[in-house]
Amino acid sequence: MLKIAQVLKSNGTDGGLLLSFLDVSPEDIDLQEPVFVEFDGLPVPFYFESFEKRGNTRAIVRLTGVHSLKDADELAGAAVYADYFEEEEGEDFTGWTVKDAEGALAGTVSGHEDIPGNPCIYVKTPRGEEVLLPLHEDLVISIDPEGQVLQLRIPEGLI
Repeated sequence: MLKIAQVLKSNGTDGGLLLSFLDVSPEDIDLQEPVFVEFDGLPVPFYFESFEKRGNTRAIVRLTGVHSLKDADELAGAAVYADYFEEEEGEDFTGWTVKDAEGALAGTVSGHEDIPGNPCIYVKTPRGEEVLLPLHEDLVISIDPEGQVLQLRIPEGLI
């Protein structure tokens, strides 16, 4: 899962929350999919009941099961995660820059391989080699759609 937002504070008395989005734009969020907040080390799913965009990086939201100021205050400061990086049909990262966990250039995406349950991308390395890398959500560190940069935990020996 990818950290997509931070709960800044409660909003109102009916369980509203002010979220600040990281590395993703509020309009890129799939409101039909759950988001997760960690409680006691376990991700707990929540669905959006309402979503009002506020500027470029914030939104006031209502989540299932959060219906009071007390409930909302319990979530204040919490990180919000999503299975954001599931490739949607037709999504293409060709031309994006790939960086490793330390931020070093790993290469440029030159294509993708849609293997069921294991999407992969072809990456042309600075040495001119083309390698196939898994595009699993556990390996994604960050996504920068504006800069078209993927930062990945690249398994040892692949590049």
